[in-house]
Amino acid sequence: MTTRDILINARAGRTVLAGLDTERKNRAVLAMADSIVAAADAILAANEQDCLAAAGKIGEVMLDRLRLDEKRIAAMAEGMRQVAALPDPVGAVLSEEHRPNGLIIRKTAVPFGVVAIIYESRPNVTSDAAALSFKSGNVCVLRSGKEAWGSAKAIVDAMQQGLESEGLPKTLVNLIEDTSRDSAAQLMAARGLVDLLIPRGGAGLIRACVDNAAVPCIETGTGICHVYVDEEADLQKAVNIVRNAKTSRPSVCNAEEVLLVHEAAAEAFLPMLYKALVTERAENPVELRLDEQAAAIIPGTPAGQRDFDTEFLDYVLAVKVVPDTDAAISHISAHSTGHSDAILTENEETAARFLRLVDSAAVYWNASTRFTDGGEFGLGCEMGISTQKLHARGPMGLRELCSYKYVVCGNGQIR
Repeated sequence: MTTRDILINARAGRTVLAGLDTERKNRAVLAMADSIVAAADAILAANEQDCLAAAGKIGEVMLDRLRLDEKRIAAMAEGMRQVAALPDPVGAVLSEEHRPNGLIIRKTAVPFGVVAIIYESRPNVTSDAAALSFKSGNVCVLRSGKEAWGSAKAIVDAMQQGLESEGLPKTLVNLIEDTSRDSAAQLMAARGLVDLLIPRGGAGLIRACVDNAAVPCIETGTGICHVYVDEEADLQKAVNIVRNAKTSRPSVCNAEEVLLVHEAAAEAFLPMLYKALVTERAENPVELRLDEQAAAIIPGTPAGQRDFDTEFLDYVLAVKVVPDTDAAISHISAHSTGHSDAILTENEETAARFLRLVDSAAVYWNASTRFTDGGEFGLGCEMGISTQKLHARGPMGLRELCSYKYVVCGNGQIR
């Protein structure tokens, strides 16, 4: 089926989905989750073929993003069940105004209609996007990258079986069959068929959508995430946080890419960092790319000109020593992508200044940037992390997939 045919069918499904009450939507989301678990063998078989085809073409860390196992499939289904348990945003009255002439004006949450999602090599995005779109009353059109298409197809097949078991048309969740650039370009140009486009992937994909889309587009974030270790940080706490932020899953957008260290803490902290990220990690040591001051304290690779502007998505960390907190804030302002940035300090006043002046979607005090995630924020799962400031910012859950309209109730008023 052509991309345009899929979009036309999706458009036709808007009325069906808009007519479902909360209970019916929840049952359908739960049925889709159950179908994914029931189809685990088929999904894993498809994923194995995807991984075999991608081996040698993408790095091992990126291959980990592509790979599924029974635990990850169970987590996908659980994320969908959490979405079903969340309050329905559709129809919520955001504000109400009673006018002197008797009119009652209610600002009311409504679905966008058709939401298209372009994503790359993470099969779990398939189920996350479908559950969030469906529960928020939106028909979704999924466009997976070619590396993950077989996995995405198996997941969508399972979810469509779940929809049909509830007596609903399978076209409420759709997967684009064409993985060429042409299909992505068609989605970007589909005015009148796509109400909202969400790119979720690398910087190139996001920039292509933001620059070229003729339909409304939300910029989801590449994550050049910073952690700043202040002179009054608890150094052992800081080691634990940096280790988690960098190594727990380096291929994701909320992983730390840049470490800033106050010069007063550098002599004590950097050897602790080296031990934790290099010496004690024989299997996957972190490559430390160091500025001149850091290189004078610990061994590593000299930092290049672009290392403080790179989303490595790998076991690589750029390290810079700064003279004070204001210098750290200034560096983040110049180099951050506005995703997630953290300060580690026991000084409440210093933390408050950092939290106020760092202009990112999520700003942390004494915690890992890895918490910028829909599930961790209590959203069930997420559509992506928005780094823009209009409409949605940070992890995008159900409420961020709604627009609003004004419902005006009168009793014969005329103007």
